Amino acid sequence: MLTSEKNRLQQTTNTLVRNTIKAVCDTLKEQVGELDQCLQRTIEETPAWRDQENLLRSVPGVGPQTALALLVELPELGSCSRQQIAALVGVAPINRDSGAYRGRRTTWGGRASVRSALYMATLVATRYNPVIRAHYEHLQRIGKRKKVALVACMRKLLCMLNAILRDQTPWRNSP
Repeated sequence: MLTSEKNRLQQTTNTLVRNTIKAVCDTLKEQVGELDQCLQRTIEETPAWRDQENLLRSVPGVGPQTALALLVELPELGSCSRQQIAALVGVAPINRDSGAYRGRRTTWGGRASVRSALYMATLVATRYNPVIRAHYEHLQRIGKRKKVALVACMRKLLCMLNAILRDQTPWRNSP
């Protein structure tokens, strides 16, 4: 809704309408902030979620927003196999084969909100997480396009987070 209102704000030239849209945007921003605080309080007050958030945030590249998105929108994290969790999020390579035809592998579907949070975490991880950075650089060296390499790193990061929650062990810096 906030994005829609911001788009409307760019389109209008009437001062009265602009002021009204700005007021709506301010209200929406305030409500989003309140909801974020409420979610964060709930996580802090619930020992199981607090422990899971601490485990997720122990990984370089995963910040508070990514951890919150994963906890809220991907409750299956830690209880599925790596193939299942990658398919749920939409970062699993799906083949386009038919008979003798062998098509390109593509990723699609899944939970878009989790995927976008994971994308931002992976961008940070390619700089600060030694395992993800090494994987990304390796893929670049063998000729993969940047976005393809980034999606592969998203899958790797997701599988690492899944294993961390499954085993209840924090991040270790060794690959």
